Amino acid sequence: MPIETLNSLHDVSAQSWDALLPEANPFLRHAFLTSLEDSGSVSARNGWQPAHQILRSPSGDLLAALPAYGKRHSYGEYVFDMAWADACQRAGIAYYPKLLGAVPFSPVGGPRLLGDAEAVGQLLEALETGIGQAGLSGLHINFTDPASDAALDGRDGWLQRLGCQYHWFNRDYRDFADFLDALASRKRKQMRKEREQVAGQGIDFDWFEGRELSEAQWDFVYACYANTYYVRGRDPYLSREFFSLLAARMPEAIRVVMARQGGRPVAMAFSLVDGETFYGRYWGCLDDFDRLHFETCFYQGLDYAIAHGLRRFDAGAQGEHKLIRGFEPVITRSWHYLLHPGLRNAVADFLRQESPAVLAYVQEARAVLPYRQG
Repeated sequence: MPIETLNSLHDVSAQSWDALLPEANPFLRHAFLTSLEDSGSVSARNGWQPAHQILRSPSGDLLAALPAYGKRHSYGEYVFDMAWADACQRAGIAYYPKLLGAVPFSPVGGPRLLGDAEAVGQLLEALETGIGQAGLSGLHINFTDPASDAALDGRDGWLQRLGCQYHWFNRDYRDFADFLDALASRKRKQMRKEREQVAGQGIDFDWFEGRELSEAQWDFVYACYANTYYVRGRDPYLSREFFSLLAARMPEAIRVVMARQGGRPVAMAFSLVDGETFYGRYWGCLDDFDRLHFETCFYQGLDYAIAHGLRRFDAGAQGEHKLIRGFEPVITRSWHYLLHPGLRNAVADFLRQESPAVLAYVQEARAVLPYRQG
């Protein structure tokens, strides 16, 4: 059966798309992905052309899918292949456009190849055949879950790349103090001191679900979010409209904590939740406050996760400073199907060297975790 390319996820119903999701990951939901499209956060104009790949039954039922985008750059992906693109340019090989299976701007692991194993296999076979005909250099699938890894592992032409993130795991802590008791004495004192420094500046925190925020409050959330990009001389990936659309379409998954000083909001952290995981996403502050970043982004989130029985806190990409605050290194995976034989061989050689280094780093990172031994 031939696959279809959808230039908008509105071309399938939310019910049929979400029925393919094997878990309650908010980032794959129809509401999240269409909010990115409808807000203009992803579009052909900014190099994120929606190109979702689907397989239907003869009767038109949705059997398998890959959320995908035609890319003419590598920004906003968090699996960094710019060096591959630069090498191609020097060698006279076209690296762009490429097809990316991912959630835009979201380095969060989860389902990517949606559907049962047989249908996913048919989808992959059709994609492998059609990539060259579409004028693409290859297909990349980022931040896969174990089911997607199993579907791709061992398929001819696919290269696996390892990465590392830092996640916190709730080991049935009763409260934040119980979590601190699991740490070595020096690290425990450091965290307490950081929290005391924030409290000493007269800063309080309020938590909101998506439905509880006014448009004026969303204006503040966006101003904080955008400021984290402006201070680095960059434009934000997401538009202001995205936040309002998401709040209207999936408010139950949104959590926002706002920091106040003297009744005036000064910072915020925007997160999503499902039944098991707290996903820390965006942070921003409009003034400078000592240690406020750690309190707003990490300690408030840990408090929330413990209080609500969430098992994991996924704080996103990068950030070795998370290690000393109890976030543990975890392996992430991406998969790459490259058409040009020379490029494929060069990347395969690179990955043979990079993968052992990533695994070695994970072991070294575990050695600096703050937890008590024994």
